[in-house]
Amino acid sequence: MSVDVWREGAVGFVKLNNPPVNAIGLDTRKGLIDAVEWAEAQDGLSRIVLHGLDRAFAAGADAREFDAPPVAPHLPDVLNRIEACDVPWVAAITGVALGGGCELALTCRYRIAKPGVQIGLPEVTLGVVPGAGGTQRLPRLIGLKAALDLISTGKPVSAERAEELGLIDGRADDPVETAHHLDLGTIELSPRVGNLERPKPNETAVEQARTLVRSKSTNQIAPARAIDLVTLSTTTDLPDGMAQERAAFVELRQGEQARALRHIFFAERGARVPRSLTADPGAFDHVAVVGGGTMGAGIAYAFLNAGLRVTLLETDAEATARAQDNVERIIAASLKRGLISDGGATDRRQRLDVSFDYASASDATLAVEAAFESMDVKKSVFTALQKHLPKNAVLATNTSYLDVNEIAATLDDPSRVVGLHFFAPAHIMKLLEIVQGERTSDRALATGFALAKHLKKVPVLSGVCDGFIGNRILAHYREVADTVLLEGSTPWEIDEAMVEFGYAMGPYETQDLSGLDIAHANRRRLDATRDPNRRYIKIADRMVELGKLGKKTGAGWYRYPGGAGKVEDPIVADLAIEEAHFAKITRREYSPSEIRERLMCAMINEAVGILEEGIAASASDIDLVTVFGYGFPRWRGGLMHYADQIGAKNILATLEKLAKEDALVWSPRQAIRDCAQTGTSFAQHFSGKK
Repeated sequence: MSVDVWREGAVGFVKLNNPPVNAIGLDTRKGLIDAVEWAEAQDGLSRIVLHGLDRAFAAGADAREFDAPPVAPHLPDVLNRIEACDVPWVAAITGVALGGGCELALTCRYRIAKPGVQIGLPEVTLGVVPGAGGTQRLPRLIGLKAALDLISTGKPVSAERAEELGLIDGRADDPVETAHHLDLGTIELSPRVGNLERPKPNETAVEQARTLVRSKSTNQIAPARAIDLVTLSTTTDLPDGMAQERAAFVELRQGEQARALRHIFFAERGARVPRSLTADPGAFDHVAVVGGGTMGAGIAYAFLNAGLRVTLLETDAEATARAQDNVERIIAASLKRGLISDGGATDRRQRLDVSFDYASASDATLAVEAAFESMDVKKSVFTALQKHLPKNAVLATNTSYLDVNEIAATLDDPSRVVGLHFFAPAHIMKLLEIVQGERTSDRALATGFALAKHLKKVPVLSGVCDGFIGNRILAHYREVADTVLLEGSTPWEIDEAMVEFGYAMGPYETQDLSGLDIAHANRRRLDATRDPNRRYIKIADRMVELGKLGKKTGAGWYRYPGGAGKVEDPIVADLAIEEAHFAKITRREYSPSEIRERLMCAMINEAVGILEEGIAASASDIDLVTVFGYGFPRWRGGLMHYADQIGAKNILATLEKLAKEDALVWSPRQAIRDCAQTGTSFAQHFSGKK
């Protein structure tokens, strides 16, 4: 049973028992109705103690039901029954109470939570709004502004913060036991939330919430609708407000944004060790990180955040001092943002050793190389690691492009080598590409996946190719952007078109942040193998020659006067015009939709090639990489989910049209033709897992 009921003297107990997260599906809703009827039939009950599992009080509705029509009993009706019950219910919140779980707690007369548990209404992150009274009861309980903050952002709060807000009545290490023996008068004095007065209007708070949503959730429907509904609570009785809330919830859950967000939600939950991988992972209590630059320092800090001991290795005393400073800057930034305490900073410093002596990492069982992107440099690093670390240590490279197999060949035992491609900033970005070389052992792979879980990263398995999954797609995105720039557009027009699509920033502003010299160095690496028949656009090279390396030099594709925001640079536009003249190209105007069509089709075509070659195992893996590593709008579900919304037939037609301009760049991949002919989605066509 998903809901258990029993009685101990004058106290009734209702336990939600639907592991692993107590999702409130149909069986749970039926069980709760049965529990209400059971409670109402009992004589002499003083209270009902409602609780869940240690991990979760209830983590919300079962999102798997959202693709089907709603089935009674509906959660709002269930919760109304609980709130109206003559016997008062007490919520003993033993684990997370999210979405419908939080709404369930709101219908109880009293709420006690275990310290540290997370409570909130994150529905907007799944493209919907609370659908069982959250937008109407919460503002009545904690006020309009606080309710707007929680519901429009979807961010949960800790039990401590929930108590400050008045969302819960108290905290206890054992909420069930406390609720069992809570003074009856205390419970009876606590009113039903639905009977509280409407919150007072607060136009300032509403406008602040709308401004935040416009800046943080551009193009998303649910956050703005949620604000409307919370605001409605100031003027509308509970039944009318709940009816409007429910209508909005049912409408939104069938929309494209909600479907896309559910897709990426389940893809993220499914990102785990491949079923075929049964080896035990190696230990990683002590990790060596080689290279203390921006990336290496971020990787080291990610390990420190996860409670690991870290030795950060550099080449000499001067480089060691710089590496120490790089980590200290991250610690200082974390302190400033309130992410860690002074004690947390001290603890991290105590677990970090920065050295240029590889022998100081002699007992490390995992090493991650994050040195300069040069094959010779990386080979020398791995030679040193082999000399000083235990023979069973897993040795990982963070290379973004280089051949993992060639790096591994440096060692006596290449099976120890795995690619662990972190994304900058490594202590923040969730994606971890785990690259399997030709001779990578199952143990090394298992260690990579275990590490991802420990770091709370999203792991995606990749084969070996230039750029792996993400950077290979990115290279074609940038190539086509440069073609559009050469043939008739400007960096800011291209950026604006992609921001309108949903990216936080376009390809040129992104390059300004990372530095144009990085991509320039990679282009020089590929000079010897570049197809001479493929058009090479020199605008970016000329930018580097002019010293326009991006924001760090005050000028790149944009100018950054006085360190302020970006400003369009006419010199850059002139460069494009000049290069077009040299190439004897007659420039033309591109509409925003044409820009988006070209850039998206370039990425989709390359992603399909990656899938055809087995570099990525499934379409959803491409979605995870593009969303968590490259800023693809989450509410579009990732690149391949978006491709399925367009449809293979439409993509094929566009590629065939563009191939008339340049067959080498635009020739459609065979799988696109196959899917177009059979009417099969890319998700279905590439459904296998390694």
